[in-house]
Parts: sequence; C-alpha cells; structure tokens
Amino acid sequence: MNFLAHIYLSGDNDLIKIGNFMADGIRGKHFDTFPMDVQKGIALHRAIDTFTDAHPVFRQSTKKLHKRYHHYAGVIVDIFYDHFLSKNWVNYSDENLEDYIQRFYQSLDDNTSLLTERTIGIMPYMIKQNWLSSYQTIEGIDTILTQMDSRTKNKSKMRFAAEELQEFYSEFEQEFSEFFEDLRAHAKQKLITE
Repeated sequence: MNFLAHIYLSGDNDLIKIGNFMADGIRGKHFDTFPMDVQKGIALHRAIDTFTDAHPVFRQSTKKLHKRYHHYAGVIVDIFYDHFLSKNWVNYSDENLEDYIQRFYQSLDDNTSLLTERTIGIMPYMIKQNWLSSYQTIEGIDTILTQMDSRTKNKSKMRFAAEELQEFYSEFEQEFSEFFEDLRAHAKQKLITE
C-alpha cells in the first residue's frame, strides 16, 4: 500500500502513523532508538507490505500490469489503491479527508525530532504539493506516477500507468474493495497484538 493507506491503517495514534509513514526509509531490524509507538508503526508497515504482496487479489491487480511494467507493477497498484481509498474515503472514515490529511501533516511538523532525515527531506514537497490529497484524481495519480518514473530515469515507464488505471478502472476498484477489507482486518489484529 502507499502513503495514505499506511497512515489510515495505523489507527488514531499519531506516532504509530509516523512510524508507518517513514518505515520504507528504515532498513534492518534495528529501529529501537525510536519511541515504542513509532517502532509499532514501523513493524505494522512491514506486516502490511508482507500481507499485501502475498494477497491473491492484490496479485490479480498486478497481473494486469506485469507485461508493461514488470517489477514496478506492485508499486503502481499501491498507488492505484490509494486512489480508490481516497475516492471512497467516506466508506472508511467519518472524518473529512482534507481535515485528516492536514492533521497528519501537522503531526509530522509537531514531531520533527522523531523523523528520519529522509522524511524531513520530503516533507516540504509533500505538504506543498499535497501529495496525499492528489490521490483523489486520475490527474493527480498521473502526476505522482510521472514523478516516480523520473526518479527511475524513466526506465519504469510508470508515467504511462494511468492508461491502465482508466482502462481497467472498475476492475481495479472492485479488487481494491475486496482486498482492503482483508487488509483492514489484518492491520487491526496487528495493532492489537503489537
């Protein structure tokens, strides 16, 4: 899953959200210098990724993209799924999406002493360009995929992936809905047992 889903699946604890959000930039098993709730967020992020990669519905989504995008297919589906989470936000939260996003940005700002250098580096761009809000539209998804493609020196071809999003839109949305119910239950269980 991509940023919005990872944050959402962290529940209401801001430090768990922060740990989950910045976990991709933290390597190995040695993250015990962070506060316990941040550690829980990092562990939750990894559990979400493992569950996602093995889930048959997620794999069904990636199969539509493998021929053109190869090992980037999973990254693209993560972003597509964040689109469907934001599009259908009212089904998953009582809080307005924009308020939720602004509250998360504020929690990052309030806790900069806990953030990795990588997270501090991307924060200004993320907030200024409002990445989390841009997931709501196909145009926003296209922009994100184009930016990601440029980071691969355009080798990934992700800049074209909005074409598949539009072509298989209803299929991806149905797959997301089915998959996300399982993922929500899994993440909730992990939060209880951590």
